[in-house]
Amino acid sequence: MTKHVIKTEQAPAALGPYSQAVRHGDTVYLSGQIALDPATQKVVPGGISEQAHRVFLNLRAVCEAAGSSLDGIVKVNIYMTDLGNFATVNQIMAEYFSEPFPARATIEVSALPLGVEVEVEAVLGL
Repeated sequence: MTKHVIKTEQAPAALGPYSQAVRHGDTVYLSGQIALDPATQKVVPGGISEQAHRVFLNLRAVCEAAGSSLDGIVKVNIYMTDLGNFATVNQIMAEYFSEPFPARATIEVSALPLGVEVEVEAVLGL
């Protein structure tokens, strides 16, 4: 099978040598999204709530570029610099996803790119 790169201007451009997403067969692997405004490539102002909303909007844009939606996501990995924000991110995620929810892991990390507080990567089934 061939890999197909998914790219949209509705989500931030990659910060390094990687694609926003790659389709292989009926699976799309979405790279981690951080709270960058796609228009400016700058971190959105505010705290964890604003950042989490931007991350899920960015993920939605990549899903749409792949011809799907957030509802097609089967697995999510969330990386946060402070698990004290776990409930906040859960609440915001629930605004973007409906049941049946995707499988998920949430991991605390010491730092994320550009000093953001949250990053989310996902696997989309087509």
